[in-house]
This record gives sequence, C-alpha cells and structure tokens, in this order.
Amino acid sequence: MKKEKINKEPLIYRFLYPLVIGLFRLIFRPKFYGKENIPKDGAFVLAGNHTKFLDCFMVIGSTKRCVHFLAKAELFKYAITNWFFNCAGIIPVHRERKDKAALEDAIKYLENGCAVGIFPEGKVNKTEERLLPFKFGAVKMASETNAIVVPFSINGRYKPFRRSVDITFHEPTYIDKENLEKENERLREIVYSGLR
Repeated sequence: MKKEKINKEPLIYRFLYPLVIGLFRLIFRPKFYGKENIPKDGAFVLAGNHTKFLDCFMVIGSTKRCVHFLAKAELFKYAITNWFFNCAGIIPVHRERKDKAALEDAIKYLENGCAVGIFPEGKVNKTEERLLPFKFGAVKMASETNAIVVPFSINGRYKPFRRSVDITFHEPTYIDKENLEKENERLREIVYSGLR
C-alpha cells in the first residue's frame, strides 16, 4: 500500500520555532540532558510525563527536528486555533474515546520519517502520583511503523528566570509487537526512572 504524503515541516512551524522557543528558553532557562539520544533523521516517537501545558515547548525546544505533537481536540474548537494547529502539524485527539483517526494521522507522519510527540498519561498530571498509568498510543504507533521510541522525563517546575526545570532523554528503544501491554509498562518504568 502506497504511503500517504504529508507536510513534514510546515512553514508556520519553521517560522515560529526560533521566536517561540527562543522566548521559552529565555524565560524558563531549561536544562537538557541526553539530547544525543534524539535521532537526527528517521521516524521516532518522543514519549514522556506531562506536568504542565508548557511541556510541549520543552520537548520541541530540545531538537531542530519538527515534532508533530498529539494534543487534545478541545484546543481545535475555535477557527483561529484550528487553523493554526493544523498548519503547525499538530494532531487532534479526542480523549473521551479511543481515537483511531488520531492514531492513523500519527502513523502517517511516522511512515514519512517524521518525529511524533506524545504524553502517554493522556493529560496533565495534577495528582500526588509521580506518574499516571500510560495509555497505549505511543507503543501502538511505534509498533505499527517500526519507529523507535525516545522516552523522556521532565523534572521541576516552570519558574520564570530560574533554572528550575529540566528534561532527560533516555536511550532509544524499539517496541516488541508481540506484547504491547508489557512494552507499555516498560516504557512507563523508563520514564519513571528519570523522575526525582
């Protein structure tokens, strides 16, 4: 089956990247560890914990690669945000159900050698737990495309003009298609191991 061609690096993403990420780095002064684990080419999935809405900027700011993030569909409900997120290559996810369309869109990007970002917890963790249970999206899309997964762990809080937040990228790993439940828990354990 012929793979569907998509826009790997939307123009609006490339245009806004230096402005938005430059401002983010100036204000929050994040620290990055393990950036050498992020592939410079080829398809891969970035998957890790979700502490605040700013996490996506933390991940995007760690690499020159265009990262196509999955984001809650509620962000697309207004005409201007719908246009902007679609132009930026963001993938809407309906969190109240298993969203097959979102998974298929993410797979299209991976099949075209792109990077896809996802927070397997499915939402910002506002509980006392260090890490919520993982949904299967990350391991599912990786297993169906033979893409590697780069787990990440975000620590600290976003405090303006203070070095109070950091992100660690763990070694890339492949997903065993035969046992997604086990692999999903393994991915969660890797992310958890980097939390302080």
